[in-house]
Amino acid sequence: MANITIRNIPDDVFSVIKKLSDLERRSINNELLIIIEKGTASLMEKKINENKIISKVSQINLWRNLSGKWEDTRTSEEIINDIYDSRTLGREFDL
Repeated sequence: MANITIRNIPDDVFSVIKKLSDLERRSINNELLIIIEKGTASLMEKKINENKIISKVSQINLWRNLSGKWEDTRTSEEIINDIYDSRTLGREFDL
């Protein structure tokens, strides 16, 4: 396994790490390992999800490619009215 040395840790950050390690009954080293593992996993997940997001330009191009590819006997106005008619108002609630 690799070893790492971290220098110049701000006192307030170290204080939080120390408190966490005390609460979890872990050594500071083990607490830091857990923080690093969780942090890197979270960052990787965010990066992976960012790559799944389609840019606005790509979305427009996809819609342009789909445009006119399906057949419907209704007019545009009828389609729009059907969309509005199929929507629900949502749940009732009291303030």
